[in-house]
Amino acid sequence: MKRLSTILLSAFCLVLGVATASAQANYPNKPIKVIVPYAPGGATDIVARIIGDAFGKVTGQGFVVLNRAGAFGLIAIDEMAKSPADGYTLMLGNVTTNAITPVIYANKFHTPYLKEVVPVGRLVDVPAFLLVSTTNFSVKSVPELIAYAKKNPGKVRYGTVGVGSYPHYDMAYFAKRAGDLDMTAIPNKNGASGVIQDLLRGDVQAAFLNVASSAGLVKAGKLRPIAVVNHTRLKDYPDIPTMAEVGFPDVGTIAWQGLFAPAATPKPVLEKLSKDLAKALQSPDLQAKFAKQHFNIVPNKSPDDAKAWLADEMKHWQTITSSVKISTGG
Repeated sequence: MKRLSTILLSAFCLVLGVATASAQANYPNKPIKVIVPYAPGGATDIVARIIGDAFGKVTGQGFVVLNRAGAFGLIAIDEMAKSPADGYTLMLGNVTTNAITPVIYANKFHTPYLKEVVPVGRLVDVPAFLLVSTTNFSVKSVPELIAYAKKNPGKVRYGTVGVGSYPHYDMAYFAKRAGDLDMTAIPNKNGASGVIQDLLRGDVQAAFLNVASSAGLVKAGKLRPIAVVNHTRLKDYPDIPTMAEVGFPDVGTIAWQGLFAPAATPKPVLEKLSKDLAKALQSPDLQAKFAKQHFNIVPNKSPDDAKAWLADEMKHWQTITSSVKISTGG
């Protein structure tokens, strides 16, 4: 009897294994739910929908976007991490939700973040400008900004999209690296659009803002870029130096967007996802849409490459948040 039970159990495990392998081989065979940690209409939501459309043309199965805004991405991460690890519930997050939040709000996770979440891969980078106001402010370069701040301690106000946001950390870290400059952070509850209005009025003198949100005003001469946060100079702005060129190679955030899965997701599923995403990112239509937003398409080579990339990102943010103390209530 015991031997019969053993044989039946082995047969069941074999059938289950074959069924699981078959399901993975046919992946994806239904739409994939992608959780976005923001309301509809924002950059992350837009990226999810553009990627989902291209992914659908490659696989025949698109993305169903579920918006789960709030709590610095914790709500979205928790929902995704608790979902079945079968590749059909993913999260499209960014540097804030999937690198900074796990560092500064580590105590909010029930288990360590990297035991709950695995990266499928980075998708796009979002370049940024270091901008200064043109209203009653004559600074035209990074050295001039540093010199002005040193001569006028406490008088340079910089805009941020929120306390503890990456533009807040970026400017605070810049101030530290430039000689412990005395500069004042002015958060704006209306996000990038609010910071832009503050710059236009001259209520703040400087800010890090992504290129997509500020390019129109830069071209109109209403905002002045003094550096770009990117790997190279931008084609449309060849005269604007990178932060590395002005002596600050590790200052400023190229705000990436990436796709994530529950940590227990089988490796064959992750590998299939990675390959299908790479094909989707080669779509001319997708590339045109992202180029219009000044986004760089930067897929990882494999899930293992994605893991190494995310580990480096989190190490970077551990360095930043240790160097610059910002009270976030975490």
